[in-house]
Amino acid sequence: MARNLQQRLKEAAAHQRPLVMGVVNVTPDSFSDGGLFLDPARAVSHALALAGQGADLLDVGGESTRPGADPVDQNDELERVLPVIEGIVSATDVPVSIDTSKPDVMRAAVAAGAAMVNDVNGLRAEGAIEAVAGMDVPVCIMHMLGEPRTMQHDPRYSDVVGDIADFLGERVAACRAAGMDKDRIVLDPGFGFGKTLAHNFELLRRLDELVALGHPVLAGMSRKSMLGTLCGRDNPADRVAASVAAHLLAVQKGAAIVRVHDVAEMVDALAVWRATTAIED
Repeated sequence: MARNLQQRLKEAAAHQRPLVMGVVNVTPDSFSDGGLFLDPARAVSHALALAGQGADLLDVGGESTRPGADPVDQNDELERVLPVIEGIVSATDVPVSIDTSKPDVMRAAVAAGAAMVNDVNGLRAEGAIEAVAGMDVPVCIMHMLGEPRTMQHDPRYSDVVGDIADFLGERVAACRAAGMDKDRIVLDPGFGFGKTLAHNFELLRRLDELVALGHPVLAGMSRKSMLGTLCGRDNPADRVAASVAAHLLAVQKGAAIVRVHDVAEMVDALAVWRATTAIED
């Protein structure tokens, strides 16, 4: 499944068909759906519903990365995510991504059937690159300024897109030095992770500059505060339309994957986009 996913990522990066990654948060404190799917059976049911709506990937996470979030003990994270991953892979062929920064969680999740690693910390934890290098699965490397508890405390850049490109380029070089194939690497600029409102929209306007680095780019803006602030929507659940619009713009700029809570809406929007751009599956 991992090799099939790598091929689909190559096709998505070539702008043949962007992939929709559905969010499955197994956490009590995520900003939009914290606590809703903490029970493994409910989380699996939610994941299968997203698969039925057309998700190409299911991203399972057991640790909230919202601004101000506290770290989660590794054993707690494993207890949250492993039953969900096992339940999903036994019920659907839609590949699972594990959203974690901990090497041991990466290893256990892949052993349980996860086909991709999604690390908001950019593989900076001790042993993370070595852990992923030893697996035959794609990995998504994200940029984050600082860490979740402090990342929104006055973030500053000399040039937000240039600085992020430099960071991602350095992490790619580290992965390649560890023996990772280029085709396994996905990049995520980290919308909302240590960025002001202005930084986020500058990043969206210039996303094609990161696409030019030569790796599939993931865009994750679903229901985020950048959209709530812009549109005056305090409740994350009221940001669906803005989320779809933002991700369509990201796709037009070359994003290969969009990470969303609202899969059905995103799938429909991409169907319209493909029809108007004469792109066929």
